[in-house]
Amino acid sequence: MYYSSGNYEAFARPRPPKDAASKHAWIVGSGLAGLAAAVFMIRDAAVPGENITILEKGSLAGGALDGIEEPEKGFVIRGGREMENHFECLWDCFRTIPSLEVEGASVLDEFYWLNKDDPNYSLQRATVERGQDAHTDGLFTLNKKAQKDLVKVFLATREEMENKRIDEVFGRDFLDSNFWLYWRTMFAFEEWHSALEMKLYLHRFIHHIGGLPDFSALKFTKYNQYESLVLPMTKWLSEQGVRFQYDTEVTDVEFDLTASAKRATRIEWTRSGERAGDTGVDLGDDDYVLMTIGSLVDNSDEGDHHTAATLNRGPASAWDLWKKIARKDPSFGRPEVFCSSIDETKWESATVTTLDERIPEYIRRIAKRDPFSGRVVTGGIVTVKDSSWLMSWTVNRQPHFKKQPKDQIVVWVYSLFVDAPGDYVKKPMSECTGEEITAEWLYHLGVPEADIPELAATGAKCVPVMMPYVTSFFMPRKAGDRPDVVPEGAGNFAFIGQFAETSRDCIFTTEYSVRTGMEATYQLFGVERGVPEVFNSTYDVRTLLDASARLKDGEKTELPGPAVLRRKIAKGLDSTEIGVLLREHGIL
Repeated sequence: MYYSSGNYEAFARPRPPKDAASKHAWIVGSGLAGLAAAVFMIRDAAVPGENITILEKGSLAGGALDGIEEPEKGFVIRGGREMENHFECLWDCFRTIPSLEVEGASVLDEFYWLNKDDPNYSLQRATVERGQDAHTDGLFTLNKKAQKDLVKVFLATREEMENKRIDEVFGRDFLDSNFWLYWRTMFAFEEWHSALEMKLYLHRFIHHIGGLPDFSALKFTKYNQYESLVLPMTKWLSEQGVRFQYDTEVTDVEFDLTASAKRATRIEWTRSGERAGDTGVDLGDDDYVLMTIGSLVDNSDEGDHHTAATLNRGPASAWDLWKKIARKDPSFGRPEVFCSSIDETKWESATVTTLDERIPEYIRRIAKRDPFSGRVVTGGIVTVKDSSWLMSWTVNRQPHFKKQPKDQIVVWVYSLFVDAPGDYVKKPMSECTGEEITAEWLYHLGVPEADIPELAATGAKCVPVMMPYVTSFFMPRKAGDRPDVVPEGAGNFAFIGQFAETSRDCIFTTEYSVRTGMEATYQLFGVERGVPEVFNSTYDVRTLLDASARLKDGEKTELPGPAVLRRKIAKGLDSTEIGVLLREHGIL
């Protein structure tokens, strides 16, 4: 496997690998990584669809890419996905998947046209004082000390950032800035999370620094990601003959680690229903297994409008599987690094469905757009800057579900400080029912306090979800804590998903999951086509200059020395490409 860029490799069709028709694949987990791997196996590795089996513990595919209607509770989304134009592997995958919305188009076509016609941007990024504009005004408010901290982290080696927390490499000047407010709420970083992952994010999205304050860097699907992404994928895969084996909990994978090529030899599972006696499968010479390890939504718990979600600290099957596998070889990673600190990896989200026509008017006042228009509404999250929960909320294009009634709005709410008492309900979000979370949200929308009890009780339905491991991949780590996608010496197995290690990319993105599935497939099956490299904006001097100018809030750099010397330097620079670049990108 190798990385590539440019049209030559992007448009090439690889020849079928030798003996592809005799290969069989077993994919553990039907999240985006597993689904994408199956797509690449069929399209690029010429593995027959009927030779691929996807093993899924639940009764639906999609993993964390969910979106469902619970008849008694309401609509439920545990999270939303922010996407951008340089998700190279993701779009490489979805150019193949037919759209369910637009006849003759791919999912990529549909997404591209949607975001061309209705580009995303926010008209109000943050509020204070119960729905008033926080006047962040697109500024980063990074003083000289904070700018210096940021540059130092950007230029540091990966090794220097290993096993360090964000608050160990950034001072209060940075952590009190608008930049950190935008960053932490957009990506769900806490101050105790990984400085290494913070550094990787800076490099990965340096080309979007200018779009950070207003979300103009982002693109969104038409509906929730289950309906917009997962359903088209599973439909296409099923049509190719792929078997989805639901209600199957993989409990172990056995290996032969003594041979020159390490091999997976058996998958152990338990099944419910009619196949309860089925315990697994032995793997032959032509069998391959791709394992999703860890899970950000393992042990998630739903409450309802009258019931708080609970924090499940009990056994977690996805993590237990990785722990069992990891004990067999040092190269299989160290899962305890990520799953042993639930109080540092948890947060809670909630899905609010409005039932009363008065609530959307408060949304309109803050979003400055009609929430019923079918177009961009908030353009990303609105952060309540003075919320003790550090609450953020968003209204995506409506309807967010295909079956959603036309007079309802689906809102996603989440908080980073779930154990702090609220400003209205005076309870931690972690102890609140859906009704109480709705009341706290309405309070910060600016609803008159006299109206809040009635509207919270009958004007909406809210489903809270507590997720113990949702930011587990942000825990401070070092090399080797996550296994390589294909560990050295592995002959027929790979690790995929957010906890497999791949080069230069950063986790908590749809792109990362798809990239691991692509890399696993290309390596194991010998696909003769390059995997698209991570977008190289971090090596583009124009991008670096643009980001530098924006991070200084437009403040120009003064040349050194007295006026005569400055004029001489400026004249010399202006006669070179360097001077042209510095002026074009707002540095001088």
